[in-house]
Order: sequence, then C-alpha cells, then structure tokens
Amino acid sequence: MSESGFDLGLSDPARAGVFLVAADDLTTLDVLARDAGLRAWRIDLSTCRNKATLLLRIATMLEFPGSFGRNWDALSDGLRDLGWLPAAGYALLFEGAGDLRDADAASFDTLLDILGEASREWASRKVAFWAFMALPEDSFQATL
Repeated sequence: MSESGFDLGLSDPARAGVFLVAADDLTTLDVLARDAGLRAWRIDLSTCRNKATLLLRIATMLEFPGSFGRNWDALSDGLRDLGWLPAAGYALLFEGAGDLRDADAASFDTLLDILGEASREWASRKVAFWAFMALPEDSFQATL
C-alpha cells in the first residue's frame, strides 16, 4: 500500500508501459508515481513540432550526458540506461503530447515505440518504467 492509501500498482514492472491519458490525469499520476517510490518527470511537449525539439526537451529534463547524440538510437540507449539517475523506478509524464502528434505523427509514433522498448527492457530488470502521454480530451472516443 502507498503512503496515500491509494495504489495503482505503479511500482510493478510487469504492469508498466506506455499509456495515453487525458491531460487532467497527469497531476494525479505524478503524485501517485512519486508516492510509489518512482522518480518522475513532467516533460512539456506543448509547441513541440519536430524530432529535434522533442529530443532536446527529453535530454534536458533527464539530464542526458553531453555526449547525447540527438538521434533515435541515442534516445533509446539513454532511456534504457539512466545510470546517472538511479531510482527504484521511473515515470515520464508528457504534457501537451497532442501538439507533437498533430505536427509530426511519425516522430510521435517513433517516440511511443522507443518508450515501449525502454519499458520492456526495464521490466526485464524488475524495474518499473512508465510513460504517460497526455492528449486532449477529445482524442478519446466514447464507446458504448
């Protein structure tokens, strides 16, 4: 059980992965991730319209080493390492992800793939790695 008494299982690596969420959910997820003992970052993707800006924002927030190559392979390597940021688990909370998705769908999809690969790699080491991508409420269709 968490300190708050509300447990989503965020410390469980087998449940971790990449999830699309409503923007209003990020604050709660941030609190619950920290409550579960995870190191969490909010990464602002609003006005992010291309791969170069995306990689710079992630590298800056996660304090990637100066040798970071600013390409997809380097991002993948960095997210699967994080040796300079030791933690019991990780949560990346992407605000404004709809801006990137709308402006550069290919980069958005590649980011989702890389985050999924990183989550699976961390799970194989028994470490939770979550990524929450906040999209506008109208991105979610109600199904009956």
